[in-house]
Parts: sequence; C-alpha cells; structure tokens
Amino acid sequence: MGCASSIHISDRVVYHSGKESEDSHSPQQTNTTQHQGNPASGLPLKPPSCKTTLTEVQFGPMKLFKDPLQVLLVFAKEDSQSNGFCWACEKANFRCSMARTPESALECFSEKHHDLVIIDHRHSRHFDAEALCRSIRAVNSSENTVIVAVVKRPDREEASVMPLINAGFNRRYVENANMMACYNELLQLEHGEVRAQFKLRAGNAIFTALEQSQEAIEITSEDQVIQYVNPAYESIMGYQKGELIGKEIIEVPKSEKNKPDLLETINSCIRKGKEWQGIYYAKKKNGDSIQQNVKITPVIGQGGKIRHYVSINWPLNDNNKSDKTSERVQAESQTDIQSSKHKDRRKGSLDVRSTTSRGSDGSSQRRHSSMARIHSMTIEAPITKVINIINAAQESSPMPVAEALDRVLEILRTTELYSPQLGTKDEDPHTNDLVGGLMTDGLRRLSGNEYIFSTKQPHHIPSHLITPLSLNDIPPRIAQTMENEDSWDFDVFNLEAATMKRPLTYLGLKIFSRFGVCEFLNCPEATLRSWLQVIEANYHSSNSYHNSSHAADVLHATAYFLCKERVKQSLDPIDEVAALIAATVHDVDHPGRTNSFLCNAGSELAILYNDTAVLESHHAALAFQITTRDDKCNIFKNIERNEYRTLRQAIIDMVLATEMTKHFEHVNKFVNSINKPLAALEENGGNGDEESVKSVLTSPENRILVKRMLIKCADISNPCRPQELCIEWAGRISEEYFAQTDEEKRQGLPVVMPVFDRNTCSIPKSQISFIDYFITDMFDAWDAFADLPNLMQHLDNNFKYWKGLDERKLHSLRPPPE
Repeated sequence: MGCASSIHISDRVVYHSGKESEDSHSPQQTNTTQHQGNPASGLPLKPPSCKTTLTEVQFGPMKLFKDPLQVLLVFAKEDSQSNGFCWACEKANFRCSMARTPESALECFSEKHHDLVIIDHRHSRHFDAEALCRSIRAVNSSENTVIVAVVKRPDREEASVMPLINAGFNRRYVENANMMACYNELLQLEHGEVRAQFKLRAGNAIFTALEQSQEAIEITSEDQVIQYVNPAYESIMGYQKGELIGKEIIEVPKSEKNKPDLLETINSCIRKGKEWQGIYYAKKKNGDSIQQNVKITPVIGQGGKIRHYVSINWPLNDNNKSDKTSERVQAESQTDIQSSKHKDRRKGSLDVRSTTSRGSDGSSQRRHSSMARIHSMTIEAPITKVINIINAAQESSPMPVAEALDRVLEILRTTELYSPQLGTKDEDPHTNDLVGGLMTDGLRRLSGNEYIFSTKQPHHIPSHLITPLSLNDIPPRIAQTMENEDSWDFDVFNLEAATMKRPLTYLGLKIFSRFGVCEFLNCPEATLRSWLQVIEANYHSSNSYHNSSHAADVLHATAYFLCKERVKQSLDPIDEVAALIAATVHDVDHPGRTNSFLCNAGSELAILYNDTAVLESHHAALAFQITTRDDKCNIFKNIERNEYRTLRQAIIDMVLATEMTKHFEHVNKFVNSINKPLAALEENGGNGDEESVKSVLTSPENRILVKRMLIKCADISNPCRPQELCIEWAGRISEEYFAQTDEEKRQGLPVVMPVFDRNTCSIPKSQISFIDYFITDMFDAWDAFADLPNLMQHLDNNFKYWKGLDERKLHSLRPPPE
C-alpha cells in the first residue's frame, strides 16, 4: 500500500519462519494429563493421540496457520452423546475439554477461548443452555467462537431454530451418539463455520492495520457508497467518519483543479476491474485542495462481480508530510474546541474513548486534555473512578485490548446495567408480557383518556372495626388458625376466612408481639392495634390478589426469614422492626392495576410520581401519612427523632425495593456483595474467619442489601409455598391481570400483557415463565444465604406441577377431575 511504516499483524498467525505467535497454545502450555478423570473441572479429558500439527488456511494473499481446534463440551452428565463427541474429538486430533456446570464452562472458556463449544440443550432442568450461551457470548473473546446446541430429536413437528440463534448459537445438532456422525459433524464445523470465523478474525487484524496506517484509506461499495474511512483519512481531509459513511462519492465536494474528464477516466477504468493509479486533487472539508497520489483497486467478491473499491491516498511529495502532521494536530484541536458537536469519532460520551497508538498526535493530545479535566474533579463518583482506570489501561494496551475496553465503556454508559435483554416478543410471550407488565412503565398514551385514581383521602377505620381487641382477647377460632404462624406451611387463607377478610390485623398483633415491636417503639398495644386496623382498612378487599391477605402473607414470610440464623447475624433490632412494618404497608391502597396501566392511563398518581415507581412511592408515602396524622395510631410518636429518621429511611427503602424494574440489580448486588464473598471465605477456611464473615454480614451497605432481598423474596414467595397455597395465589394474580386486560380493552388503553386474556391465557405457562425469569435465581441466592431447603423443595414441586399441566396442554389451575 506504499505505507511509510511496517505493520505487524498477528491473530494466532504463524509466519513462514515457523515462529508461533503469543496467542497460540503450544502443547507444552497445556497440562493435559494432570487433570485426567476430572471432567467437571472443565479441563482437558486426555492428551491428543498424535503430535500437534498446524493447519494452513488461505485468506486472500495471507497464509494463516492455526493450531488444532480447541473444543469445549458442556454436558451435565456423561452419556452416549457426550462420549460420542469425546471419541470424535480424539479421532480428529482436536483438543477437548469437558465441563459439567455452567460455572466451570465459563471459567474454562475464559481461560482457553475455545474455537468450538458444544452445549447439551436436551435437559432444561440440569442447566439453562440458552442462558449459558448468552453468558459465553458476553465474554469479549467469544465473537469468533462457534457454539452448537445438541437438541432432542423432535417427537412431532419440527421446532424453529430462531430461539437458539437469538440466544447466540450458530447451529444445532440433533442428538445422534454414533461416533462417525459426531466425527463428521466436527469435520464439517471445522471446514465450515470455524474456518469462516478464523478468517473473520484475520479480517479484524487487517482492519486494525488500516486503522494504524498513515495513508488515507477509503472503501466504497460497488455503487460507490462510502463504507469506511480510516483515522488518517479523517485527519488529512478534516472530516469526521460519521459525515462520510453512507454517502455516495458524488456527494463529497470535488476540487476544480482536476481535468474535467479525469473522474470519467477513473470510473471507466475501475468498472472494468482494472486498478487505477495517478495524481488527483482532493477537496478537504475546509475547502482547500490537496494533491495526492491515489491508487484505486476494485475488489472482486461474491458472484465474480466487483463488490468494493479500495482507495489509498497519500500526499504527492515529502514536503507535504510535515504539513500533514501540523494540519492533523490543528484539525484535532479544532475538533476539541467544538466538543459539543464531536466528542468522539465513535458514538460515546464525555471524552471517554479508546485512542491507542494510532500515530495521531492530535488525538492523543485531546485525550490527555479530557483526562486532565476528569482527574481534576474534586468529588469523584465510583463510575468515574472505573472509567479513569479503564482509560489509563487503554493508554498502553494493544489495539484488541483497547477496543475491548471501549466496548466495556459503552456498556457502562447505560444505567440499566443489571437488566437482561430479552429477544423478540414471539419467543416467549408470557415472559415478555410479565416483564412488560412488571418491569416497565408501559407505553405512553397521547389521548386525553385518563384513569382517575387516588384523588381521595386515605380511609379512616370503619366504625365496625373499632373493637377493644388485644392479643389476649382474640377469639379462640381465630387464635387456633394462627397456632402454627411460625411455620412456613402456615395457611393464610384459613385465617382470611376466620377473620372475614381481616387477617392482617390479627396476624400483625401476634407477629409484632413475638418480635417485641411495641417495646422497641415504646408504644401501647392499643396504638399498634389501631394502626394495624387503619392500614388494613386502606387495602382494597375488592382486589383478588393485592389485598390485606397478600400483605399478611408477606408479613408472615418476612417474620419467617427474620428468624433464620444468618439473617439474625446480619440485622439489628431496628432493621427487624423496619422489615415487619415495611411488609405490613408495602402494598397499601394498591388499586389492583400495574404501574404500566397507571402510566398509560395518565392517572394522577403516575403524574404525581413522574411515571417512576408510581405504586411503590404511593404505598410508602401513604403509610406515613396514615401513621402520623392521628396520635391514636401513630406508632412512632414515642421514639427519638434520629431513631425515627433511621427507621423511616429503612422502611421506605424496603418498600421501594419491591418495585420490579430494579429486580435484577438488587439480586446481582446481593450475590456479588454478600454470597460470593461469604462463599470465598468458607472455601478458604472451613466456615471462614469469624471476623471476616461478620464484617461481610454487618456492613451498613450489606445490611441494606439483605433487607431488600428479604422483602423481595417475601413479596413474591408464592411459588415457594405448599402446592395448594401456590395454586390459590396463582389463580388470584391471574384474575387480577385478567381484570386489568378487560379494563384496558374497555377504555381503549394499550393492553400491557396481552397473554393475560381470560379467554386464551395459559396459567401454567405464565407461572413457568414467572418462575424461570424472576424466581429461580433469586431464591437460589436467598437459599444460599439463609438456608431454606423446604422452600426450594416446594419450588421444585410447584414447577413440576405447572410443567405437567403445560405438557398436557391444559390452561387451567388444576387438571380436570378424573
């Protein structure tokens, strides 16, 4: 290309000298015998049966030499299929590793960066193959890895491969344990997808060379639409990449210094497939003309036709070279001054960019000035510290690492760091609708059709509820239903029936007494009784699900969790009181409609809370309004001011934590800040150093995470209840969603959860989606912390129950009578 400096390209490429690049794995680098017989570790099963050989692949003028294929097999259990692929790998002289769990698979992949990963997709209960595939794809080095799903042979009609493709798989393999079938599949993969990915990887190296080149390079399509310009082109011509890409060549201003027929001569030559080289005057963005030596090469592609033109431009003589450098610095400086317009060649924000050693002095200068501004900040946010560390690492990193860190910065710029991305709506409408209904604020209506809600003042206690009730004079019939309230199998529906739909007052009296809440708050039992009654009066008994029975259920679960040893080690008495109060009030005055509905309907609450955590903000605010407006029910009136503020903040934080938009953020923070450090301590020394464990459990930040997780799990614990209770709750929440869909249709509002149509909905499918998407990971984490084997057993039984109904294609809560 006539480049002034030599460019070294290495992508597991070995040049003809026989020297191997650093990225390749020689046999000496991998100890394949030490871990033989431990397939769960994700390490090689056995050494290849013959000497390592390098395969030559031709890629244009480049000869690429690659190592024997690295294959990772992910099978939870050994069977004929996994053995078939092991034998096939040995026959093909591939290096084979086996992993039994998603964790070991990810660890092994992160270490070895396999060319080919084969994941068992036949048994969803062992592990979620699609989730594992997405996790592998999240690793930067997986871009050129081929991932295959082993699927069951279809019983009936053929299933679509789109869910697999959307999860990140390249292809599927219908189970066939025959060794030759496995061997043939591996050979086809090697010579097809794997080789194509290997060439693409080399293509990345070539584009890195273009980025580093000091000649101005432009690539256009066959229709002469600009598809790429390199940084040198931007510097020399004064354009930003975004101003050129997608434009036709004829749209870019031309210099009047060229001969009138020169363009026609050039086009006539290159359209015949011939290379053109000569002198050409180009017009820079500022209007100046620059004389360049230009070489334009047509590139033959698919179908034997010209598919691209590559233009390489460099100044005609050496006198221009020093000018070029000064122009580039000047152009970059001007770009920096106009920072409100162009902060980065790539899309991004506040000068956070990956500028590696491109040889561009101006870009380096701009980077250092912006870094100086960031470092001069006196109050630094954690995210700013992270960005600064990444920027510093980029300064001395090779291009692939710098580009990977660039992608990290792009991800860090989003506020939704913990929210997984769903595929298309057609894949799993139940999950999508649940997410739409519970985790978003809905679509926005542009009409004036508004849903009027909560303009009224809070309810006072109805006169028939004002009774001289204390813990000692609870009727025996009601007391009997609460005898086992400290057991997880407690039946709140029996209490609901016995109390004529007033379970919260009675259960609250008993649980608050057991935890000594009145003593802590220094309030009389009569005040607590009045408070419980007025809170219960503000729950809507007309709601099938979000009524005071749900609040009583969440209060019961909260009390149950507070008695667990790990939870007791972590929380102080003030935390326990906050948790019990938060559970009691967490859904007060719930209208039986979701946040999305209220936002779509333009309700007064949605306007008041700016479409953000509308219901949860209302529950917390109303609870304190009800409590503090009347001394007769003000349970806080006798506590000291600072203690009240601490208690109030904890209650508000816990109620807001029940809002589902931050579900994954809360769960992930809990796992990373508490579960993982505790697990590491236990691995290092049995039960771990007591002081270290205590510091993890009792740090202020972690106590907040424990309380959030506790109320979240209590709030949606229905799938972990005994089966009959689980079924009853499923019926009630479905009825509430059906009623919402009915009302949306009546009012002409957007239907937030279309699958919850009472005429067509499959309740088993909706429960399966809810368990898969929200429940399993959260309760796995909570169980690892609090030790809840009985809940996990109920969860497993209930999942199997719903699966059984779904496999029979039943849409109802229960199977038809025999």
